[in-house]
Amino acid sequence: MVTSGSLSVPDRGRCGGLGAARRCRTVTWSPSVTLVPSRGCFNACGYCSFRRPPDPGDPLADALSDHEARQVLRQRPQAAEVLLLSGEVAPGSPWRSAWFARLLALSRLALAVGRLPHTNAGPLSLREMAALGRLNPSMGLMLEGLGPAYDALHRQAPSKRLATRLGQLEQAGRLGIPFTTGLLLGVGETHADRRRALKLLAELQRRWGHLQEVILQPWRPHGERALLLDDRRCGELLETIVAARRILPAEVHLQLPPNLWPLERLPQALEAGIDDLGGIDVHDVINPAYPQPGIEPLQSLLERAGWQLRPRLCVHPGWQVRLPPVLRRRCEILAERLPALGQA
Repeated sequence: MVTSGSLSVPDRGRCGGLGAARRCRTVTWSPSVTLVPSRGCFNACGYCSFRRPPDPGDPLADALSDHEARQVLRQRPQAAEVLLLSGEVAPGSPWRSAWFARLLALSRLALAVGRLPHTNAGPLSLREMAALGRLNPSMGLMLEGLGPAYDALHRQAPSKRLATRLGQLEQAGRLGIPFTTGLLLGVGETHADRRRALKLLAELQRRWGHLQEVILQPWRPHGERALLLDDRRCGELLETIVAARRILPAEVHLQLPPNLWPLERLPQALEAGIDDLGGIDVHDVINPAYPQPGIEPLQSLLERAGWQLRPRLCVHPGWQVRLPPVLRRRCEILAERLPALGQA
């Protein structure tokens, strides 16, 4: 064990059975670009700056066209991952099929231009998830959390109910889809709430083995300028990272978005258990006031602290064996280009 402030954390410089990335003091990231099929969303979460109220006459009035998507992709040639991040259309809506068709079309477009789609578009039916799973090497859905604080924020967000989210994670496990989930931290939840949520995720992973990473995402207030985390909140989050590393099975990667954390304290988060920085695009469409760090300064900072920054695909290597042969081959081809993409 090593000590980070008052925290005892695993010493990942001496193997310890936590996997190759941790043995080598390597932290990974995914060169990505974000496509937003639609911002219209039938949920109304108490903290969201991404959502736009859907037009009652046409909830898909802002739907992203293939032409617009190609323009975005051309501007980010170094991105291997295409994150499809969408507002949600209610399951019973007559517009649901058109919305889902857009997700399929954009997934196919990503593959057609030599990228890998990763869809995060809210809860899906079994049929919808299976169809996207044939095109997406990995998919995602935040658990967000459990407890009274989340219940209050999600009063007008039917798809954010805990039972719905857990059902989605179970469904992805049954389908064998490599999956990313995570917790939104700092909305008034207790340490006990965080630990209970982590234990639920650990149980899911032991049952299905499909959770490739868990995001520990600090909630940041939206607005025109960033408000950095203070020392107290950083300390609490470091404790949560340590707890997550102890509670979750060792193969599950722990992810922290670097733009939502004080950059000079990033090495502390890595020592506590973080080993992945997620998809890094030029912009964060969910938190636009919090710009992503440049890769070169990020590399320099981490190298000085004894860490190597390494690019990866949207699906981690250990989960690629779960993929259909066609997707697995696409991953192999794109993986050969990753070192160059990561420096672009």
